[in-house]
Amino acid sequence: MQQETDSLKPLPDFESPPETRIKGKKKYLPRQLPYIVAGIGITIVLALAFRPVPIRVDVAKVRRGNLQVTVDEEGETRIRKRFVVSTPVAGRMSRITLDEGDRVTKGMIIAQIDPLPLEADVREAQARLRQWQAEKSGVETQRPKRQALLQAEARIRAAIAKQREAQAQVARAKASLEQAKRDRQRAQKLYSDGAISRQAKEREELEEITRQRELEAEKRIAESTEAEVNAAREALSLLRAEQRDPDYLLDVYDARIASVEAELAKLADDAKRTNIKAPIDGYVLRVEQESAKYVEAGTPILELGNPQDLEIIVDLLSADAVKVKPGATMLIEHWGGEQTLKARVRYVEPSAFTKVSALGVEEQRVNVIADFVDARVPLSDRYRVETRTVVWSGEDVLIVPLSALFRCNSDRNLETANMWCTFVVEGKEAQKRQVKVSQRSNFEAVIQEGLEREERVILHPTEQIQDGAKVADD
Repeated sequence: MQQETDSLKPLPDFESPPETRIKGKKKYLPRQLPYIVAGIGITIVLALAFRPVPIRVDVAKVRRGNLQVTVDEEGETRIRKRFVVSTPVAGRMSRITLDEGDRVTKGMIIAQIDPLPLEADVREAQARLRQWQAEKSGVETQRPKRQALLQAEARIRAAIAKQREAQAQVARAKASLEQAKRDRQRAQKLYSDGAISRQAKEREELEEITRQRELEAEKRIAESTEAEVNAAREALSLLRAEQRDPDYLLDVYDARIASVEAELAKLADDAKRTNIKAPIDGYVLRVEQESAKYVEAGTPILELGNPQDLEIIVDLLSADAVKVKPGATMLIEHWGGEQTLKARVRYVEPSAFTKVSALGVEEQRVNVIADFVDARVPLSDRYRVETRTVVWSGEDVLIVPLSALFRCNSDRNLETANMWCTFVVEGKEAQKRQVKVSQRSNFEAVIQEGLEREERVILHPTEQIQDGAKVADD
């Protein structure tokens, strides 16, 4: 049976005649046509799918214009000259009737302290001053009188004269004694020779003894007169010492009087300052102590200032502050009005300070102070503003959007620090080009080399854009 079946199968084409094969192809062609068409369609779809398609990009033209490079930061306004009025003396202060915003004029009484305690202290100091002055005058009466000194000096002169007289008597007695001694010796010799009597000899001896006694008496008188001179001199020294003794007391009283006078001057000055006056023409910014109460000296009670005399304080990062110079223009925006206010940097503080940012990072910041150009501005004290400080400006420079630039090298060489790259659209292709940037703002950059005016550059280039890639910008 198998053999019969095999015998009934048609013969292959190569075993059939040529005419039979052609007829077979025509018979099977309608069946293969859909498959052929489907294969061709798939091939076309795949070819179209993998065909390079231009990358759609946003482009901008390189232009010439003016550009300002600014440092942007928030700041606040503040009154240039702020006066904190404090109590000059301690005492009970009356209630302050002024409110925030009230206008004051220079010399106007803005607060009062009860002067009675200070006036009582002044009177007490004046009484002590009169007491010391009176006691000083009493010291003068303790001095020896001028007549006493003159009498003491006269006694000294009389004693000296008496002493000299006694000394002269001693000298005369000595001379008489010497003469008596010579007479006795002569009489004794004559008596030995038998020229005179014994009585005459004894008379000369008695004369010598008498002169000896007279000399001793005169010496005692001379010693007495010397003692009188010494006593008179000591009396004069005592009187002179007594004359100088009150000088010490006078110095003591002078010191006490000077101390009381200084205290009195301070108390009198404090008593005059119980009326606290405004130091300037301005407005009340803040009332620190409103109720009546006892206050110590130096207690702040009012804060005064002129809200029209404003300045701007901006704390910049130290890396940005080094670019700002005095005289630079500062633009004030988003302050509540539509117009842009102008200010001019007055000075940059010489010392930085540490500030913790909102992210918790410690930053070194520097205060920059600026003055408004306009005399009157619609702002007041401690208003928040957004500032743009101009650190560089140029006119008719080649400008390109900053979003078209990207770093094309990773080296840190100073010579290539300003070298950037961009993609320029030439025809339908993106061409990578290296450029040199001189200045950059937040959105634009100044091109020094590498681009020409009206050339088109690709904004925000992605990784798909390579040198020579097809691009479409329409």
